[in-house]
Amino acid sequence: MQNNIQNKTALITGSGGGLGFAIAQGLAAAGCRIVLHGIEPAASIDARRVQLARDHGVEVIYQQADLADPTAIAGMMERLSTSHGGVDILVNNAVVRHIAPIDTFPPDKWDQALAVNLSAAFHTIRLTLPHMRTQRWGRIFNMSSVYGSRATANRIDYVTTKSGLLGITRAVAVEAAADGITCNAVCPGSVLTPGIDARINTLMAAKKLERDDAVREFLTGKQPSGEFINAEHVAALIVFLCSAAGDGINGAMLPMEGGWLAG
Repeated sequence: MQNNIQNKTALITGSGGGLGFAIAQGLAAAGCRIVLHGIEPAASIDARRVQLARDHGVEVIYQQADLADPTAIAGMMERLSTSHGGVDILVNNAVVRHIAPIDTFPPDKWDQALAVNLSAAFHTIRLTLPHMRTQRWGRIFNMSSVYGSRATANRIDYVTTKSGLLGITRAVAVEAAADGITCNAVCPGSVLTPGIDARINTLMAAKKLERDDAVREFLTGKQPSGEFINAEHVAALIVFLCSAAGDGINGAMLPMEGGWLAG
């Protein structure tokens, strides 16, 4: 399918590894110029950045910025406006999380989650929209979660902020639709990222389980498919939504969760 996004500039927040980097790989394969983002020093991901550029023949740069700081976000967006003219495809993927019951949940962790998971999306979107409106084209993706529609214990920061991203998505979709801009929320279930893989390995060691049994136990009560969501498939969905076929898909909550929300 012709996606017409070659040489578009794509910023993926929280893309030093895991799902964010998989999304960057998918967009790079489609011909986008890639802006990786993280809080890690540039040297720590430089080999990965260089390899991504070499694999797909596209420009790949890295921006280090603390998304809990609106001033840092503004600085990053200004740099990209100067160097690339602006951001054409924005993927708000960065996330922090803390696990604790509500009554013992640290207030500073709550404030951090609101800043990074929710307010940062507001700031990147508001600073990206003028460029997208000028060119009358843009794609904005807010990476929500199955937990944007379901609750789970001891995760109030994650559930609240992922739910809030759905509201931001609908509001932006309504305001920007007339300018050829779409804003959608992608809502994965459990994706096999390095972090999840580490939890599977911990479960295997703690309970002396074979890997298949550990995966089955981890996904119990979650994805009826019994399988993890492939990060490459999430990336492929985003690439599809950047194509002309995605023009009419706007303000949508797009689950990829193996039937989790159907139950």
